[in-house]
Amino acid sequence: MEGTIRNNIEVGMLVRIVLKKDQRSEILTEGVVDKILTKSSVHPHGIKVRLEDGQVGRVKEIDEY
Repeated sequence: MEGTIRNNIEVGMLVRIVLKKDQRSEILTEGVVDKILTKSSVHPHGIKVRLEDGQVGRVKEIDEY
């Protein structure tokens, strides 16, 4: 699933995001979505979310169940 489309992401999903500090290296951080921060329906770099542990980044991968 695409991390650039807001409708693909729901609170409670397991995702992998890229943090602001890791954007150049593309290191991914895994976590569970606590809140969706991007208001638009699509964002070319990924929908911005806050994970349950408080980290904020853009979704690059979504775990499918």
